Amino acid sequence: MIKTIATNRKAYHDFILGETVEAGIELTGTEIKSIRAAAVNLRDSYVRPDDGELWLVGAHIARYDPGSYMSHEPTRRRKLLLHRKQINTLISKSAEKGLTMVATKLYLKGHLAKVEVALAKGKKLYNKREDIARRDTEREMERAIAYHK
Repeated sequence: MIKTIATNRKAYHDFILGETVEAGIELTGTEIKSIRAAAVNLRDSYVRPDDGELWLVGAHIARYDPGSYMSHEPTRRRKLLLHRKQINTLISKSAEKGLTMVATKLYLKGHLAKVEVALAKGKKLYNKREDIARRDTEREMERAIAYHK
């Protein structure tokens, strides 16, 4: 069973998303409890390669209040768990094509926390305007159809 905890809506707005990969996250005890309580924000999060590993940077997992002084740092870097072959392909594609790795979703799959990582290319301002205009016209058409039923 998959339960979506957080989505990075800003990533869908600011980037053209390509290939996605599911990755596990190395967490502490209080972090998984905060994730289960849905106290997560992925807004400015991205994935950075460092020394042959991938790290989730900028994801905010709120402190777990009952965790007392042993609680975690909310914005610390978290190691992503992937197969070596997947890590190498993501790093090479991002370096070769100038793409960014962005965390798009955080969800629970069974009892494990997973992150969806997407290779993304930045949108230009006019692309964002086109998306907004298209969304508005679709919304107006749906309202007109609903009104005439």
